[in-house]
Amino acid sequence: MPGRSRGGVVSLTESEAPPRCLTPERPLPEAIAPEPVKVLDAGAIEAAFQQVFLQRYQTVLQGNGDEPLYLPASGDSTCHRIIYRHDYAASALHEVAHWCVAGARRRQLEDYGYWYAADGRSSTQQAEFERVEVKPQALEWLFSVAAGRDFKVSADNLAAGLGPSLTFKQAIYQQVLAFCGAGLPRRAAAFVAALARQSGVGEPLNPAHYRLHRV
Repeated sequence: MPGRSRGGVVSLTESEAPPRCLTPERPLPEAIAPEPVKVLDAGAIEAAFQQVFLQRYQTVLQGNGDEPLYLPASGDSTCHRIIYRHDYAASALHEVAHWCVAGARRRQLEDYGYWYAADGRSSTQQAEFERVEVKPQALEWLFSVAAGRDFKVSADNLAAGLGPSLTFKQAIYQQVLAFCGAGLPRRAAAFVAALARQSGVGEPLNPAHYRLHRV
């Protein structure tokens, strides 16, 4: 998993997320015909983030980390920092997803005040991981599409040999459809738009981009 899992629970008041809506019962549209797009690398993703969020939120997206980490501004650092692993684009998108879920109070805490359960979690711990990772991974999928990149659901638990459950995948898929139908929180919407402008991906919130069997 390119991004680190977090077991903290974010309340709806902090998440800035719209109410979850039911999956549309009408048939999904036909798949969008492939169009030439630019696949954004980590550098381009950083540039898109800085362009949209640096001035307003005093926050930068920064690579080359051994492990992902969020550091609020302190001491000599005037900016909050979202640090992702090495030069991994998927890690960058995953960490931005966690930042978009975190409310203002959590963004004043290192790593948003979450606990971190290391690789090798028990089945009970894994179930809790999946519960709190639905919304971040749904946003990561949306960001990935907007950046012209593939997305895979991650259980982030290689040592225990536990892959993502079908229930987890379905929950992420349903959340993506809910976002497509009801709209995204403000920061997530701005980031999707910035990525799509750079990549040339059309209609990133069109449900036709998203298929459960692909993840």
